[in-house]
Order: sequence, then C-alpha cells, then structure tokens
Amino acid sequence: MSRQFSLAGLLRLRQIQQDQAATGLARARSRSSSVRAREASARRQLGASDEDIVSSASLRAVAASRSASHSMLADLQSLSRVAELDEAAAREEFIAARTRSVGLEKLQARHDAEVNTAELRAEQSALDEIASTIWHRDEQQVHS
Repeated sequence: MSRQFSLAGLLRLRQIQQDQAATGLARARSRSSSVRAREASARRQLGASDEDIVSSASLRAVAASRSASHSMLADLQSLSRVAELDEAAAREEFIAARTRSVGLEKLQARHDAEVNTAELRAEQSALDEIASTIWHRDEQQVHS
C-alpha cells in the first residue's frame, strides 16, 4: 500500500478553493453588514430630524434635505439587496467548495487508517518473528 495519499494534490487544491471561498464569504458578509449599518444609520437620521421651520426658505431646505435623504435611503436599500444576494452566492460557493473537500478528506482519513493498520501489522509480524526465533533458539539450547 502506498504510504502517501494519491489524491493529496487534489485535496490541497480543494482546500485552497475552500479557503478562498471562505474568504469571499467573509468579505461578502462584511460588505452586507456595512451596508445594513449605513442603511440603519440613515433611517435613524431621517427619523430624528426635528428642525424648526421658521420661514419658507427653511421649509424648502427641509423638503430638499428629506428628498435627498429618501433618495439616499433608496440607494442604500438597493445596495443592501445586492449585498445580500452577493452574500448568498458566496455562501453557496463556500458550501460547494466545502462539499468537494469533505469527500476527499474522508478518503484521506480512511487511507491514513489503512496505512496505520498495515504498519501495525508489519510491526506485530516483526515482533512475532523475533519472539518465535528467540523461543526456538532457547528450545534448541535446552535440548542440546
């Protein structure tokens, strides 16, 4: 039995792909979280604007400010949806990469167990041979 796992190179490649997918997922989660935080902040700011309106100019300024805020909020909501879709795609990519790795990892574990078992058998055979040789030598000395 070969001592080295014959699919070790492929397993390393799959693990690298899994690591890259995990990095992509972490990045997507970070972007999504950041966009959601900005959206929540914009919502708080939009709801907290208690400005006193003392003239028609201040009324127009408040209206323009609210309009701009609503537009920004709509943009942030759109970015949030895109970020969530990106995160979902990254999660699916990670799951697929992990699935590809797991099968090979199980094969490697089975291979390692078989190699270990073969080594233990060989060691036990050597010990048995040594014990048998010593016993026969001692028997011959007793009968001589």
